[in-house]
Amino acid sequence: MRAQIRPALLVLLIFTLLTGVLYPLAVTGFAQLFFPRQANGSLITVNGQTAGSKLIGQQFDAPGYFWGRLSDTASFLYNAAASSGSNFAPSNPALLKAVQARITALQAADPTNTLPIPVDLVTASGSGLDPDISIAAALYQVPRVAKARGLSEAAVTALVNQYTQGRQFGLLGEPRVNVLELNLALDAAR
Repeated sequence: MRAQIRPALLVLLIFTLLTGVLYPLAVTGFAQLFFPRQANGSLITVNGQTAGSKLIGQQFDAPGYFWGRLSDTASFLYNAAASSGSNFAPSNPALLKAVQARITALQAADPTNTLPIPVDLVTASGSGLDPDISIAAALYQVPRVAKARGLSEAAVTALVNQYTQGRQFGLLGEPRVNVLELNLALDAAR
């Protein structure tokens, strides 16, 4: 029995060092060397201060900002440590209540807007952290944002167009707008 324990412990030690220490260090070093921005969370900095991550949504609810998708994460909104969707079925009363509350908030923020409300402004993403909205969702909000900031709708629409990202590799996903980047551009346009 002793003859079997010693080699087993040696193999355990070797594989612990290989897979628990050396491999993670090699992967981390590779990522830091070749993809430093992505490896560090795709952080966006403004004047030396971190404004947020390009990959994680944030809550914006002031009239002068574009609003992102709803978040349904635990503890607090846009909690990156608790990424999750609500998993409510379309017939669930809680989902219908949340959607109606968001519709009411959007209509109260811009009562003169008669455009149809894009679905991504009233529903959460699968992770509850989606940083992007559809072009339709951004354009729906242009009148409210322009009025609150004292800008022309044409100027705000031009910013939306400037910050619109196309499909990944030209064919994956839909064109989208990163809410944080767009709102930072609005702040810089003052």
